[in-house]
Amino acid sequence: MNLITFNPFRTIGLPGIDYVKPENMFKDQNRIEQADLCLFPENWQVNSLVYGLKKKIFPSIESIHLGYNKIEMTRALWTICPTNIPYTLILGSSSKTVQDVLDTFAFPFVAKTTRSSMGRGVFLIQNEEDFHAYASNHDVLYVQEYIESNRDLRLCVIGDKVVNSYWRESSGFKNNVAQGGVISFESIPQEAIILVERVAKKLSLDHVGFDVIVRDGQFYILEFNTLFGNQGFLAQGIRVEDYIYAHIKKSVTS
Repeated sequence: MNLITFNPFRTIGLPGIDYVKPENMFKDQNRIEQADLCLFPENWQVNSLVYGLKKKIFPSIESIHLGYNKIEMTRALWTICPTNIPYTLILGSSSKTVQDVLDTFAFPFVAKTTRSSMGRGVFLIQNEEDFHAYASNHDVLYVQEYIESNRDLRLCVIGDKVVNSYWRESSGFKNNVAQGGVISFESIPQEAIILVERVAKKLSLDHVGFDVIVRDGQFYILEFNTLFGNQGFLAQGIRVEDYIYAHIKKSVTS
């Protein structure tokens, strides 16, 4: 296989791979046109690669587009698993919509920036002052019920399977490992794996990390991210590159 990567740190150890700096994409277009597959493009490159150059990419265009924007992600999830999403409102920011949110949600609730990851851009709204501060800095209000828990699940999908899963535990609001969460591999519920694999298949997601929380035996998808951390793989001595290579080898030849 003739492979191009735009992110060498995500593809260390993959055979037959060539690196092109994203900013050199158009200067090195001839090299890209010869590739069987382009790996880990930045979001701004995707439309040119897929629609202009007709290139296969990894992660899939669905993974990148939906993982990049929480609004489109949530709308896609509403269509296929609405009972597995925390109650969420997505509204333009105005004095009326701010009041609508305050009339709808009890404190505390969660507000998010629509493009963020690793726990950044997620706010626990404790009172009206908190929410007015959030709303004054956001053109779109993304507001979600708060499901209180000291842990959530990270389930990593590569290809069409969950290949790594673990609990992230903390004593605070955010369980992200990047925010200090602790990893545990004990008693991963099979029902969560089944849910995530079903959603990934329906949405054609092939490289995403799902965040899932449990309340009263019900599983809720908080979000998913295309560029997830590898801490869980490292802790178990798993080479994520092996799973990536097995999947792209199959996709290139199919």
